[in-house]
Amino acid sequence: MAQKTRTDIIVRPAVKADIPRIEAFIEPFVNEGTLLPRTYDELEQWFPNFFIAERDGEMVGCAALEVYSKKLAEIRSLAVLPEMQGSGVGRRLVQACIDLAKERDILEVMTITASEDFFKACGFDYTLPGLKKALFFQTRK
Repeated sequence: MAQKTRTDIIVRPAVKADIPRIEAFIEPFVNEGTLLPRTYDELEQWFPNFFIAERDGEMVGCAALEVYSKKLAEIRSLAVLPEMQGSGVGRRLVQACIDLAKERDILEVMTITASEDFFKACGFDYTLPGLKKALFFQTRK
């Protein structure tokens, strides 16, 4: 199925005044279990690396790039309104995060997701050069 890209969507860096909007926007995604909860303090810490997608001033998506080091960053809190999914909003938010990582000379960008097909379509893969893999150990039940 061909993806229809919306031309009426603006993707921009978040500003501090966006934090309450982001917090309210991601709440339904947290409640349904597709995103982890984020505190106001976390959002405030990340806002320089947060991106907002808007249509006519209404938030329709968001994503953040959490920078761990010059070697690694992670795309976090990617959320797009259900009615806007499949229109290119998520892809543009992911690209904004990748572009920021490139500007900062970060070597690798990762994501932890249940939407693996989406991220594979954005160029992500399970392995890194040299066949390195990310492995996880969960300490909570």
